[in-house]
Amino acid sequence: MQSNPSNNLPIYLDFNASAPVLPEVAQTMAPWLNGGVGNSSSKHVYGQRARETVEGARRNLAGLIHCKPSEIIFTGGGTEASTLALKGLAPPARGLWGKMLPGFRLYLSPADHPASIETGFEMAKIGQARLKWMELDKAGRVDLEKAARLIRPGRGLVTTLVAHNESGTLQPVRELADLCNKKGVPLHADGAQVVGKIPCDVRELGCDLLTIAGHKMGAPQGIGALFVREGICLKPQVFGGGQEGGLRAGTEPVALIAGLGEAARVAREAMQLVNPKIAELRDELWNLLSHGLGDRILRVTHPTMALPNTLFVAIRNTDTGRLLNELPRLCASTGSACHDGRHQSRLLGAMGIDKHWHTGTLRLSLGRTTSKEEIITAVGWILEKAQSAS
Repeated sequence: MQSNPSNNLPIYLDFNASAPVLPEVAQTMAPWLNGGVGNSSSKHVYGQRARETVEGARRNLAGLIHCKPSEIIFTGGGTEASTLALKGLAPPARGLWGKMLPGFRLYLSPADHPASIETGFEMAKIGQARLKWMELDKAGRVDLEKAARLIRPGRGLVTTLVAHNESGTLQPVRELADLCNKKGVPLHADGAQVVGKIPCDVRELGCDLLTIAGHKMGAPQGIGALFVREGICLKPQVFGGGQEGGLRAGTEPVALIAGLGEAARVAREAMQLVNPKIAELRDELWNLLSHGLGDRILRVTHPTMALPNTLFVAIRNTDTGRLLNELPRLCASTGSACHDGRHQSRLLGAMGIDKHWHTGTLRLSLGRTTSKEEIITAVGWILEKAQSAS
């Protein structure tokens, strides 16, 4: 996807919400969408071809995050993967005769994705978990010293984003993993915004579970995966034919899985070439905005420990929801596309940022097709509207 300001097409700066399907991915999927047939559980030749495709994709994805293929479970997307991780590791809500089981602690932070937070609320509501909240520091990262005091040995699970879906700021996953290891508590990392964008090695991260979302990395919407470290026992949340090692029943969607596997292959080969260009454009975007707005704009994204494609800012005393409504040719967002229309970011409050900034959040996320011309044009539009609103 390549928009061009000169041809009056919209400028797409919302790659963190969803990235376009890569051409290589569409080409890989095409045979399965144009007459290809076969259930990967069938034993005949067509079924075996489907199985070979699924397992080839599993190997590609495992190679991207450096795990065993057997540790990859395909799901219907990132939200399902996170739900399987959290609910699958927790005990049943109630034991025999309806008695409550001993407390299972789920450790979250205000920086977590709604897929984890809302699942946690539901688990607490039915008595499946006690929620414990890790605090953030002023950079929007989990405060490790406070987390060390909060996390207790015993039954529980710690969950964290690898990179925040709004700010792009990287969380201290490796340090949290070391802490969890000392406490004897497993760690789930939500890598939806990371896998396929920057190197993501589960051996280096040290997590026990990792969420992957296909549509953030150039695969279609509706496909994701969960890395489950060998030895971690989960309970399935979808029951049926026992596919995906018994953890995710249902006929595997061969075309979608093939697309995710190809996206993983492309990412592994192209990441080092693409990221410097994207980071340079992201930095130019910030320089132009900060030059035009001065002390009226605040950079929420960490200056160094962040995704190369993401810039999350706040413009003081500005309604950026209204600003974007007045810029129909700019495809951006005030924050996560998964926050059900709430304009004010949960993150800013958790970081202790003054309320004058809270309605002025703006997430600009770039992709490999973003051009310098688009950046310059988008900044001009934003500055014109922001200055007229001051």
